[in-house]
Amino acid sequence: MFTKTFAVAQQCKVHQNLSNGGVPFADVHQNLSDGGVPFADVHQNLSGGLATPPPDFLPTPPQLPPPPDFSPPPPDFSPPPPDFSPPPPDVVPLDDDEDPESEFMEDHKDLHKVIDTTQLGNVPWQCLLVQYMGEHPEHDTPLWMGKDYEVWYRDPRVMAHNMLANTTYKDFMSGDWAWQQAIHIRCISYNSGHTNIYQDELSKDLNTHGSMFIPIILGSDKTTVSVGTGNNKYYPLYASIGNVHNNVQHAHRDALVIIGFLSIPKSTCINLFHCSLSAILSTLKPAMTKYKVLRCADGHFRHIIFGLGPYIADYEEQLHTDLLVLENIDSDTLWHEFGIISILVPFTNDFPQADIHQLISFDLLHQLVKGAFKDHLVDWVLKYLKLTHGTKQGEEIMSDIDRRIAAVASFTGLWRFPDGCGFKQWMAFHVLLEFCYIARCDVITKASLVQLSDVLTMVHHYCQIFETTGTVPHFSLPHQHSMTHYVDMIRLFGAPNGLCLSITESKHIKVVKEPWRWSNKHNALGQMLLTNQWLDKLAASRRDFAARRMLISSVLIEQKCMRTVAELADEVNVPHLRRLIQYFLFSQLFPNDPHNPEDVPAASCPWHEGGLYVFNSAAATFYAPSDPSACPLWRNVSPCNDCVFVNINSDLEGMKGLEVARVKCFFSFKFDWVTYPCALVQWFDKVSDCADEDTGMWIVHPSVHDDSTPNFAIIHIDTVYRAAHLIPVYGPNFIADDIKYFHSYDAFRSFYVNKFADHHAFKIAL
Repeated sequence: MFTKTFAVAQQCKVHQNLSNGGVPFADVHQNLSDGGVPFADVHQNLSGGLATPPPDFLPTPPQLPPPPDFSPPPPDFSPPPPDFSPPPPDVVPLDDDEDPESEFMEDHKDLHKVIDTTQLGNVPWQCLLVQYMGEHPEHDTPLWMGKDYEVWYRDPRVMAHNMLANTTYKDFMSGDWAWQQAIHIRCISYNSGHTNIYQDELSKDLNTHGSMFIPIILGSDKTTVSVGTGNNKYYPLYASIGNVHNNVQHAHRDALVIIGFLSIPKSTCINLFHCSLSAILSTLKPAMTKYKVLRCADGHFRHIIFGLGPYIADYEEQLHTDLLVLENIDSDTLWHEFGIISILVPFTNDFPQADIHQLISFDLLHQLVKGAFKDHLVDWVLKYLKLTHGTKQGEEIMSDIDRRIAAVASFTGLWRFPDGCGFKQWMAFHVLLEFCYIARCDVITKASLVQLSDVLTMVHHYCQIFETTGTVPHFSLPHQHSMTHYVDMIRLFGAPNGLCLSITESKHIKVVKEPWRWSNKHNALGQMLLTNQWLDKLAASRRDFAARRMLISSVLIEQKCMRTVAELADEVNVPHLRRLIQYFLFSQLFPNDPHNPEDVPAASCPWHEGGLYVFNSAAATFYAPSDPSACPLWRNVSPCNDCVFVNINSDLEGMKGLEVARVKCFFSFKFDWVTYPCALVQWFDKVSDCADEDTGMWIVHPSVHDDSTPNFAIIHIDTVYRAAHLIPVYGPNFIADDIKYFHSYDAFRSFYVNKFADHHAFKIAL
């Protein structure tokens, strides 16, 4: 076994006065520490409500002093002294006791001192030395048995307090769903058709009733910062709370925090891993059985109960995190046949109501995207092509697929492969993508679970072709098997979007890779620890400055390019642009007119003679950011004219209420002192009134008039829903080698509306 020998560095305690009870504190930044002043009594059944003293304990309000007199003093008309000289108009006089240098920092060292002394968000690092305390062999004792292992960590209790009190999450945090999950878990077994009800042990303890349940989500994953300089590996340990909504786990840097760097021994010492986690999480244990009073994001104090939540890990991590002990199998067989060490005890054994075998979370990244999609299905399709068409023809087909991938138009946030991607990293059929995107949704309903089960049945049905053709012998693979548990796991843990390993892997960049690059590369861990501590201070300070309205400043107006109507018409090659502007103004000024603007005589339409301000892109910043472009020269290579979804009927769902258009340019103009932000677009028409049966995607083609001229229109920018991505319908023939991605929208006649471009498009293009 391993034991802790000593720890260094003390937690910074901040004492808070709780005399105001449940009244929100705008100036409170830290939760109550153990050394603070607790309440004399608190309500017992508030269901996560406010924690305030009972009426008998309310203090007598003190006698308030009279309000200060802010009335201005009477004007002084006495003459100034003889030696008085007025300051320049742009100089503000200082007080007599004010240091003119106090408001400025001399250099970067002065800035660093300010950051060092800042206590907001400060959670110091602690060192844990771990030694092996078990039996030693009489001869040839392994070196690792006598070695001290350093584990650096930060108090997870304080980190959880900071996340819970983060005012940024006041609209993105729930104190109800996790508690209801702990009280009543309904798990449906689709194999037997029975419904089983599990009562959590936590709900049986009356002392916890009325509290807010805070599940602690953990994640660990080794990462390498540099292979060329000596294979520098680090083993970060992350933590989050399950009350933060899934849709902000990726967006907010403080929704997932680094709480430790685990030791990486030269040999496999799995017990070191579990002993370290047990020691790091020990400060959470008292609040797992007895509620604590903590400040929440809305400024109120509530009862909270901590508990261990899902553990995020890839398959390799799960092997030594989930120590499954099988009965009736001896230890040698477990190790040699299954790679399982039966004598080890998981870290959850030291905590109440925690079972590591039930806490291992699903992993969208490795189980579905990299596992079932890339490593399995894509590889099977590659083998199937060679098995069916022969090696030579199979490689020709793969080369054509590479050219098709390279010809796909660019899309914001979507990785583009200019030379293809070897096929084996991309190709799949839409049912597995449907499964991935349904599981990826932020909100999963009962209907979603039914749809997920139906899609899984279709996946198994379509995969039979690989077994019947001899491409694969069987489907008994861990990643394939994991998909069968997703419905039950979602019922236990909720939507897996907030539990994906991609969150921890993307966090590696900010907390491991970038701090390592900023260090001197020699024994860099200590420097990386301080860098992360400083970054947390800066993030907390920024929230404090924003709350005090210190970051409000003037915004520079973006430089705009002025055009006349004739100049813009010539630039975008739309000669009838002036007539389109008249149509647009008519529809804006007379929205209830039953006539089609194109049928109204030109003399009856409004006439605009002013200039036009042209923009190269339009960015929409909200929960689903989008950045469609209409740039005449993108990266000095070619024009970039993206496609967009245009809302034509808000009462209809999906593509039935949307149209697809390609943006030629964004511009704005003033008419009767009203500014109209517009987009010149080319319409696409839908091929049919439903999605394609084979791909599950809608098919569109460029809209033209009776004389075969493109169908252009000017639309208000408010009708643009978000960016759209189109994939050409290539047909059965091979495509030419010289077709590039910027030729895509002009070189093909019809297109698929790619609902798999991102999870937002998946919800839209139905």
